[in-house]
Amino acid sequence: MTDYLTLHSRLAQVGQEHLLKFWPELTNDERIELVQDIEELNLDEIKKYFDRATVSMNENGIKLDDRLQPLPEGKLISIARSPEEKLSAYRDEGLRQISQGHVAVLLMAGGQGTRLGFDHPKGMYDVGLQSKKTLFRIQAERILRLEELAHHATGQRGHITWYIMTSEHTVQPTEDYFVANNYFGLKAENVLLFEQGSLPCFEYDGRIILDEKHRVARAPDGNGGIYRAMKRQGILDDMQKRGVLYLHAHSVDNILIKVADPVFIGYCVQEKADCAAKVVEKASPNEAVGVVAIVDGKYQVVEYSEISAKTAEMRNSDGRLTFSAGNICNHFFSANFLQKIGNTFEQELKLHVAKKKIPFVDNAGKRLTPEKPNGIKIEKFVFDVFEFAQKFVAMEVPRDEEFSALKNADTAGKDCPSTARQDLHRLHKKYIESAGGIVHGDVCEISPFVTYAGENLASQVEGKSFSSPVYIRDTRDPLHGHL
Repeated sequence: MTDYLTLHSRLAQVGQEHLLKFWPELTNDERIELVQDIEELNLDEIKKYFDRATVSMNENGIKLDDRLQPLPEGKLISIARSPEEKLSAYRDEGLRQISQGHVAVLLMAGGQGTRLGFDHPKGMYDVGLQSKKTLFRIQAERILRLEELAHHATGQRGHITWYIMTSEHTVQPTEDYFVANNYFGLKAENVLLFEQGSLPCFEYDGRIILDEKHRVARAPDGNGGIYRAMKRQGILDDMQKRGVLYLHAHSVDNILIKVADPVFIGYCVQEKADCAAKVVEKASPNEAVGVVAIVDGKYQVVEYSEISAKTAEMRNSDGRLTFSAGNICNHFFSANFLQKIGNTFEQELKLHVAKKKIPFVDNAGKRLTPEKPNGIKIEKFVFDVFEFAQKFVAMEVPRDEEFSALKNADTAGKDCPSTARQDLHRLHKKYIESAGGIVHGDVCEISPFVTYAGENLASQVEGKSFSSPVYIRDTRDPLHGHL
């Protein structure tokens, strides 16, 4: 074990020797835990992190209007305004890549359902569908269906590898849930869980906060932590070993997510993009959503707070908002680009700072929770790699078909279980009607095993009339919902 003097001198070099102030009072086990925490800190980086974070904090609140340009026409394709044959060609390309095993999915599933009053990983949440399927199950079944579609289209059977980023709190329950449910029919070797990293919490003067006498205060490093975690935990190596060329990355809490969407994959492949984003058209100028735009010649997501109301309200000659490309945490990356990020650009990723109330240990060794912010948490955001892309493109997708976030409890009235459920019901009703069926009422669910995105439904629904509640299931779906 590292001896006290060596550790003290290493910490003193970076102004963090206060982390050892309770050393004499600690038991042997506590000392081991504290040393472990300190060794995980990467002390050489700490000062650099804090200095960069301080710069970022001083830039907070600066408006970017004068440095801002919208995405150029040639870089953005709109699903609603594209001819079907073009989309069909993209879809074929995507299915071909899937059938060759070139496509993987990166699911950002670190969050717990705390705001939903649910103290488990958010992916285990059931929004109240008739099938009782959870977000994890719905997404797994969409992957299975897509593998089948790719096989039918090409005659070749490829697998989609599913990389799931968890946090230290959700890794075990997530793994247990997947094992208990037999990986929802996926092969266990194609589902890989890995953990998001964390960063220490700082006081305003750059000193790291102690959470307990023998524990350093840490917080998850944000969804932008995926790049470092993928490198450190062997995911980038695994992709290379499997021959994965393209990755679809998204968060767990969008019930309408088209997992590994072949149209999106195909578009990005044909455009030779190394990085891309799906976006939805902003509903109104003051919708509090970041927009994908160009700042100082580089692609980035500009937060709602970084644009003045005047710029947010600008419109083009066709009446549509100039800055309308709403970010929905839905991205494409080439494997080559991810290698470059992991090896080089990750160290240059922007740091985002939030002032927070962080529990701490006072000089008497008592743990206190402050009443007002006393320090900073540092996060990285997944979209901050856009600026490093040589070829960046975006795809505008219809919100009613592809985006319904689950963030809040039902009392909030938006982005909650009942809106997620209604949005899925509405979309599935639309699928049936587009395939020539009639639905009376609003409650309507179709199993992902039956259709991925409305395809191949005509044989089951054309000319038929259905009354709510409608649930079109496959033989693989049990009769009475899932665990």
